Amino acid sequence: MTITLTDTLQHWVNNAPFSGDGESRTGKVYNPATGQVARQVAFASKTTTEQAITAAHTAAKEWGATSLARRTAIMFRFRELLASRKNELAAIITAEHGKVLDDALGEVNRGLEVVELACNAAYMLKGDYTESASTNLNVHSLRQPVGVSAIISPFNFPAMVPLWFFPVAIASGNAVVLKPSEKDPSSSQWLAELMKEAGLPDGVLNVVHGDKEAVDTLLTDSRVSSVSFVGSTPIAQYVYSTGTAHGKRVQAFGGAKNHMLVLPDADLDLAADMAINAGYGAAGERCMAISVVVAVEPIADELVAKIAERSKKLRVGDGTRGCDMGPLITGEHRDKVAGYIDAGVASGAELVVDGRGGNVDADGEGFFLNPTLFDKVTPDMSIYTDEIFGPVLSVVRVDSFDEGIDLINSSPYGNGTAIFTNDGGAARRFENEIQVGMVGINVPIPVPVGYHSFGGWKASLFGDQHAYGPEAFKFFTRNKVVTSRWLDPSHGGINLGFPQND
Repeated sequence: MTITLTDTLQHWVNNAPFSGDGESRTGKVYNPATGQVARQVAFASKTTTEQAITAAHTAAKEWGATSLARRTAIMFRFRELLASRKNELAAIITAEHGKVLDDALGEVNRGLEVVELACNAAYMLKGDYTESASTNLNVHSLRQPVGVSAIISPFNFPAMVPLWFFPVAIASGNAVVLKPSEKDPSSSQWLAELMKEAGLPDGVLNVVHGDKEAVDTLLTDSRVSSVSFVGSTPIAQYVYSTGTAHGKRVQAFGGAKNHMLVLPDADLDLAADMAINAGYGAAGERCMAISVVVAVEPIADELVAKIAERSKKLRVGDGTRGCDMGPLITGEHRDKVAGYIDAGVASGAELVVDGRGGNVDADGEGFFLNPTLFDKVTPDMSIYTDEIFGPVLSVVRVDSFDEGIDLINSSPYGNGTAIFTNDGGAARRFENEIQVGMVGINVPIPVPVGYHSFGGWKASLFGDQHAYGPEAFKFFTRNKVVTSRWLDPSHGGINLGFPQND
């Protein structure tokens, strides 16, 4: 089982490469470190996407009736295969996304957590039972699969985000159509091949590549029961409104503007290290990246100096060469992020570290932008209001803890946030008062472990169920409650009154 990064990547349907209706539309997949086209990827037409849905719909009934023992046995085999070959997957991620190998491997390991959760599906899906709820009457509940689940994943985590969803969906008895980002699609194909090797039957996991045409087909086809999406807020809103209008349950995870509040009592060396890690890791292309450091005076000057010193020492270049930070995903996105740096300067923010220049360790013309640090940023500036999705860190100065909380709570986003302090009382107040879905205390990127659930508030999530953890099993199944009475021969009589417990 190999993915060759030199050809045109086709779709994956019924456990085999699938060319669909022979559509001619394709997209370019780059190696961001060199700027060169590495391969092409086929773009699915409406007809091709419908064929993948047909395969999933056909497989769903039999797979849903398959025993939990068999479903979890396949998931256990998949877990072992993925754990033994994760370095191979990390190399594919680095080649197409650009993030450094260590970061790519970390992505795979976090995805493995959810696979391990899916291995525990037998426990997560067990129902409840009440004996003698009324005289000779018992009540029990069970969870049944929704049928066909569509997953639309972003470019920034080409392996981890699909792994957040499809293992739980499949272990719960659903068939899946996965539409990965067209910018780095090979990881999803590789994972689908690995699921086949683990013993997954034909049609249970299908992959279609492409753009809005494929997405819209998944959102409107009546055979698709649920949609999971991760991406920007405007597209998340579109996915949610379109999917729900067509009768689907939808979880659509949108954008973010994550703040890190640093109190005067904090360890400033630790805070500076964590700001670097959370702001510049994966070149800032993380929905949980820290993009705003909120410094409570009088520590701003010292904290900014420490962050600047560390920023200038980062080694930027090809992710295969042991660098600290790799390129951005495309030249177009690199230019967009650089435009925000121009806008920050024009708006009057203090440019402490300018990432528009500097050396990089790479061959060719990759899509690089060095770490950038702004100080004295104000909430009316675009570098503060917009999700930049690049290595641009802004420092906002506030005079008090209360002002910092108010600033964070006024954001339209509510994905992740963090506080750095040695004051337990302040930390407790922060976790209770902050209006954000995921909170870190001296932890800059508070992505929950696999057996808790991931998800934000406000414009960072559309839908009412979060990813993975216990909420995932609720999302991918429907609850059914059965009330039963087995009557003995002595029963009798007609009674048209409303049934009552006795």
